Amino acid sequence: MLWEKTKERLKDALTENVYSLWIEPLECVQVHAETIVLASPDRYFNAYVSQHYLALIEETIRKCGASPRQVVLCEKESTPRLPQPVRGQMRLPSIPENTSRIRSLHPRYTFDEFMVGDSNILAHSACQSMSVSDDLVGPCLYINSGTGLGKSHLTHAVAHKIISESPMTRLHYVTAQQFASEMVRGIQANTMDQFKRKYHDNCDILLVEDVHSLTGKKKTQEELNELLDTLIKSGKRVILTANSAPRDLVGIDDEFRSRMSAGLVTTIKPPDIETRLRIIERKAQQQQLLLQEQQIDYLAQHIRGDVRKVESALIALRAKASLRKGEVNLDLVREVVASVVGHQQVLTSAMISELVGSQFKVSVQDMQSRSRKKVISFPRQVAMYLSRKYTEESLADIGRIFNRDHSTVLHAIKVVTNLTARDTSVSAQLNLLGDKVKQL
Repeated sequence: MLWEKTKERLKDALTENVYSLWIEPLECVQVHAETIVLASPDRYFNAYVSQHYLALIEETIRKCGASPRQVVLCEKESTPRLPQPVRGQMRLPSIPENTSRIRSLHPRYTFDEFMVGDSNILAHSACQSMSVSDDLVGPCLYINSGTGLGKSHLTHAVAHKIISESPMTRLHYVTAQQFASEMVRGIQANTMDQFKRKYHDNCDILLVEDVHSLTGKKKTQEELNELLDTLIKSGKRVILTANSAPRDLVGIDDEFRSRMSAGLVTTIKPPDIETRLRIIERKAQQQQLLLQEQQIDYLAQHIRGDVRKVESALIALRAKASLRKGEVNLDLVREVVASVVGHQQVLTSAMISELVGSQFKVSVQDMQSRSRKKVISFPRQVAMYLSRKYTEESLADIGRIFNRDHSTVLHAIKVVTNLTARDTSVSAQLNLLGDKVKQL
């Protein structure tokens, strides 16, 4: 049998102690053409084997003459519980029993799958620091954003990384609502000592999502505030998420608000167009959906904010395309976008400025600056020209987008108009951009 042959080779390659601790307990439960499934005592055992021995196991399988196979680790589901002394022998003596509490984690919510942009780079960097327990951020991190912008993705990524690289870290990951419910059960059952011991004494990192749901729950706020104080003073790590900054939360005790604000507070903003383009390209690949550049551009221009809407649109595109033998055209993309985001928005100079910035590889912030460099001033003038041509906004309204007055907008329109008449390349650029504006 393939696994038995593999174990014989591993026994020769590893020390007797390592083999008996980490290889012998593994059981082969399924063998497929491309995978082999091994069952282990628990997920922490899986994490340790995955980190230290998985590559060796896969290489040894190939040396046994088998075709390359991916090793998949799972937990033993029907194996009877062994007596405690024997279970203890399956762990290195220096590794304590783990008491983590972890919500179900989304398999793709990892750091590798997170698309970093200007809107979220600080939150991403902070979460990476928290996951490896360095001192860059400090013991407390508070992340706030609107729906679907990546708060849960980052907290799941922290949990994934810790489980993978430091499996014996005592990690508790709950929603604020779950924490509140657990506390109420503790009060009703007269087991609050056990509740406090679990979180105060047996927790190395605490992740609490949706703190805003504690509005008006004063007792829960007091309990969580006390816990945060204990953990932070003990050098433990805390990550909190909510839909608003601490100062904007309604119905929250001032002392609790102050405690949440003691560390780094960062906001995840909606992704800019460059990040949206990369998100759509990555998620289209995951859906095995082949999209043309124009189609990706249309999706990025029209689906803003909530990244889940992008996933919804791509799933719908794939389903509709399957009924058309895989064909995806711009009309189908428009149809799907309309179903996801509703009717098209009224075209604005802000939308045009973002489009022009993406085409010229300059940011809207650059165009709003006082810079007179041609690489910035020309895109700014083009955006003003197109805004006047394709929107109903006044010169003053357009000027406000770029921190300019109406006379500057009027000057920009004259400059671009003259250039279009004299220079065919500028005229061609404006026609191309005009076509893209019409698709917004």
